[in-house]
Amino acid sequence: MATSHQASGIQAARLDAAGIAENFSDLHPPYDAHEAAVAADRCYFCYDAPCMTACPTSIDIPQFIREIQAGHPESAARTILEQNILGGMCARVCPTETLCEEVCVRETAEGKPVEIGRLQRYATDTLMAKGVHPFTRAAATGKKVAVVGAGPAGLSAAHRLAMLGHDVVVYDARSKPGGLNEFGIAAYKTTNGFAQREVDWLLQIGGITMDYGQKLGEDLSLDALKEAYDAVFLSIGLAGVNALRTPGEDMDGVRDAVDFIAELRQADDLTTLPVGRNVVVIGGGMTAVDAAVQSKLLGAENVTIAYRRSREEMGASRFEQDLAASKGVKLMFNVMPVAVHGSGAAAEIELEYTQVADGKVSGTGETLRLAADQVFKAIGQTLEGQPEALALEGRKIKVDASGRTSVAGVWAGGDCASGGEDLTVTAVAEGRDAAMDIHSSLMG
Repeated sequence: MATSHQASGIQAARLDAAGIAENFSDLHPPYDAHEAAVAADRCYFCYDAPCMTACPTSIDIPQFIREIQAGHPESAARTILEQNILGGMCARVCPTETLCEEVCVRETAEGKPVEIGRLQRYATDTLMAKGVHPFTRAAATGKKVAVVGAGPAGLSAAHRLAMLGHDVVVYDARSKPGGLNEFGIAAYKTTNGFAQREVDWLLQIGGITMDYGQKLGEDLSLDALKEAYDAVFLSIGLAGVNALRTPGEDMDGVRDAVDFIAELRQADDLTTLPVGRNVVVIGGGMTAVDAAVQSKLLGAENVTIAYRRSREEMGASRFEQDLAASKGVKLMFNVMPVAVHGSGAAAEIELEYTQVADGKVSGTGETLRLAADQVFKAIGQTLEGQPEALALEGRKIKVDASGRTSVAGVWAGGDCASGGEDLTVTAVAEGRDAAMDIHSSLMG
């Protein structure tokens, strides 16, 4: 049967609906109240908590865990959300294993940290389920701010600005908000439409207008925005995808991993989503892992991640690597693509073994071939469509510690801006901090 699990080529319905539903269920099921109380009891409530220092948004982690322990999850949520308004999503997608939980005193002493991420989710979910918004707007300032990009940085900035009494218009090139939270993260990390529910909840603050289908450089110009608004915050993300630069890259079956993940996240019925029998993902970051694992969960028979450096240098955390392996994904290190072979459509990928000297990767001349009817490129994204007036640093918009760009009245944050790691939690922190600086600037 052509659509059976073993069919060659790129096919839909490799698994039935029940199998796919099971595969894409919540990666970490939520705590119930008793589980949360037991987990909170493990916290030492350290005075100089290393977990707080490791959190890019500086959430008072011992405080919110103490509030859960005392039976006040809504208070705990407020403690979280004061610092990180997207605390619900961060609880799901943050690599806590390399941030707060990695430095937890319990982790260093016993090898098992307090499960900070799951406790954070318990608190924020409890509050959001009540349908209330814990913050109110300050008196109107009469100032208007444009935010370009409705991803984590833009939403964080917009919420903080609205809370401080400014009127905010958020523009986004897509037809719905959320940025990578909506379009770029594995479906099993954020189930049941959570990204959109969180945005709807965030907008309850008031004072924020959303305007979709508006792309900087096409529908919007920076000069016009500067003219119409008192300040502009850019959080346009990284829309370009790096090329493999190998023969056969333009064949059918070779595509960008970010597009595949976005298509998967927007699909109403995952059984209709086609996937190869033999899938190879080129790259070593979270996007590579998300594309590989989801290919396997859709029913691909053989899935391989091919990364040009060593395991230790892989961008995806060890937890993510182990997750991929546990789902049956093969991880190959020190290999790079040299050609995609096939007649019109991909059939094989040729990889060359690599060596790394002085940080530079080079081929050894020894190659191997893998069957590949689908090849995903996950080798990093690039800035595109940014206004020429903005100074760049390392191929991103140059910003100072407050998010100010080289153009007066324009701030930037998130993946498009120089500085921190490309993580949801970092973007939230940058949006929040830029909003505070915009507020100071506007109010003199």
